[in-house]
Amino acid sequence: MMYTFHSDPGHGWLQVNRLELMDLGILDKISHYSYQYGGDVYLEEDGDLNCFMNEMKARGKPVEITEICSRHDDSIIRSYEGFTL
Repeated sequence: MMYTFHSDPGHGWLQVNRLELMDLGILDKISHYSYQYGGDVYLEEDGDLNCFMNEMKARGKPVEITEICSRHDDSIIRSYEGFTL
């Protein structure tokens, strides 16, 4: 599967569809440090991203990542709603 990693000079997030996190059974493991917008969750790179990657690896699902870097101090993702169930 192909995913997009968004970053700014201070942090990064992997964009994953909320339904996919539900299907993986890890939606309830995502912290409030991640963000959500529309049907996507932006997994923060320090913990939630690892949770997702570990689950994908355990299921033998390959992950391909493209990266979008913001040169601005703050990515637009920081303006999104904090993650909630």
